[in-house]
Amino acid sequence: MMSGMRLASRRRAWLVTRLAVIVLLVAGGLVVDLVSAAAIRPAYAHAYLTESSPVDTQVLDRPPAEVRLRFNEAVSLGRRAIQLLDVTGKNVAIGAPDHADGKANTARAALPAGLAEGTYVVAWRVTSADSHVVSGAFSFSVGRPSSLAVTVDQDADPAVPVIDAVGRALAFLGVALALGGALFVVVLWPAGRADRRGRRIVWSGLAVLTMGTVLVLLVQGPYAEGTSLAGMFDPALLNATLTTRLGQALLARLALILALGTAFWIAVRAKAPAAPPAPPASAAPGSGGIGRRVVVPGLAVAGAAALVLTWTLADHAQTGIQTWLAVPATSLHLLAMALWLGGLITLAACVVLPAGRREPVRAVSLEPVLPRFSLLAQICFAVIAVTGLYLAWRQVGTWGALGGTDFGRLLLGKLAAVLALLALAAGARRFVQRRGRELLDAAPAAALRRLRRSVAGEAVLGVAVVSITAVLVNTAPARASYAPPVHSTVPVPAAAANTAGAPPGLRGGSVEVRIEPARPGRNLVDIYVNGGDGSLVAVPEVSGTLESQDRTVPALPVKVAAAEPGHYVANSMAIPYPGDWVLRLDIRVTDFDETPVRVPFTAR
Repeated sequence: MMSGMRLASRRRAWLVTRLAVIVLLVAGGLVVDLVSAAAIRPAYAHAYLTESSPVDTQVLDRPPAEVRLRFNEAVSLGRRAIQLLDVTGKNVAIGAPDHADGKANTARAALPAGLAEGTYVVAWRVTSADSHVVSGAFSFSVGRPSSLAVTVDQDADPAVPVIDAVGRALAFLGVALALGGALFVVVLWPAGRADRRGRRIVWSGLAVLTMGTVLVLLVQGPYAEGTSLAGMFDPALLNATLTTRLGQALLARLALILALGTAFWIAVRAKAPAAPPAPPASAAPGSGGIGRRVVVPGLAVAGAAALVLTWTLADHAQTGIQTWLAVPATSLHLLAMALWLGGLITLAACVVLPAGRREPVRAVSLEPVLPRFSLLAQICFAVIAVTGLYLAWRQVGTWGALGGTDFGRLLLGKLAAVLALLALAAGARRFVQRRGRELLDAAPAAALRRLRRSVAGEAVLGVAVVSITAVLVNTAPARASYAPPVHSTVPVPAAAANTAGAPPGLRGGSVEVRIEPARPGRNLVDIYVNGGDGSLVAVPEVSGTLESQDRTVPALPVKVAAAEPGHYVANSMAIPYPGDWVLRLDIRVTDFDETPVRVPFTAR
């Protein structure tokens, strides 16, 4: 008898240990993924520069009066939004950055009138509409270029993005435990209101959600400014954060956490008596407890919906295309994930695993909690699938971006984990259909082991799905980041090929151009002069210029050097910003004759 009790005690301890490992994996997976992403790629291209004045590498006859930057979406400006550095890396005093002409997507700063001749670097750092910090730099010259000895370092203290990532992960985990756990305890499991384990999960979720929200609120100031972690408690930075969309959303989230915590306390504070007392004769039928039965649930539902919106109204769901549909779709996606994952953890902790040592003989009925949760899981998976497909299309756009971007590859990994999770969920549903009315302790031991393994496997795969989702939120969408290399071929003009003294192989030949990665910044250009038979043909010289198709910026020189006979390379062609461009190549076919070849392309 004693040996049987010890064996049962060991089995319960082992199962509880496995549950603890699952919960730690949920938290650890989110934190590790987000921290690693923040450490490797601390800034993501959620907003990007579409135009600048001056443009990158431009040489001006006289000093410009101001620097002007236009972005694809509204941006917030801090004290270090625009900086001017000379060739030695010293800061040059300029005017305070502000929005030009009242346009939220355009920043400017006045420059001093007496800039000396030479090259300058403009370093910028702004917060995009989805709350992520983006930065960059470009150079221009006054009079003539000079050699640069400046290294632009705009990254914040390495601890800042790590703390920001931890805060976001904690908030993400907390909302799942709070919303999913509360729905499970209050609605799906009639006995849950009196169970300490379920209540503790919900209170823990609210506490973790509060902690993560406060961390993000405090760290956003130094993250946006690129300063040290000490800036978390700088009143000026905190005040600047509170004026942004993210800061206001975080404040609203804290208020909603308090409201939802109060609603949950009201829902579970009183245990139902064994036999309800008869209502007073003067009381109308059904009037007792109407606040608890109608008003509190209504407020809780409204609060949960508003809580989810504090994410989706402050991230990239409300930027880009179809924001009117993306915001509700993302909200439903997040809500379905929270209800499923939080409910799954509460199910494992309170129902599927045995009770603790204080309640060694209590039998927990599978009816009605497992059938109810099974139905909830089906609804959540349907919502996640429909909204996920739409959001994937919105963020990816083309098939090539799936394998050609980090976002696309993460999305494929998430899809694989979801398919495996669905297979486990189907097995658990079959268990519910076969044994839904039995007591847990009365079910066969082999069936219980399969159920517990299925629930544990779902939780572990849920960790993978939620972790990938958390990284996706902080990764540049594939639609914006995907830029397939340019590969274009244009024929050599017949007049140039027939010029006296031109290489004979040029007749019927072509010029092949490859541009990688065809994005703003430095690009590699390979130029091949092919003869009519496909062989490379050497010419005396190839020079190039980069022109905007709408002629809004002056032509920018492109340095081209010979790599081998017939193969020419531009190692650092600077594309100032996304848009339609033309690479003009002047191909010298003799010592005195040259012919222009124009290659249009789009930089993304």
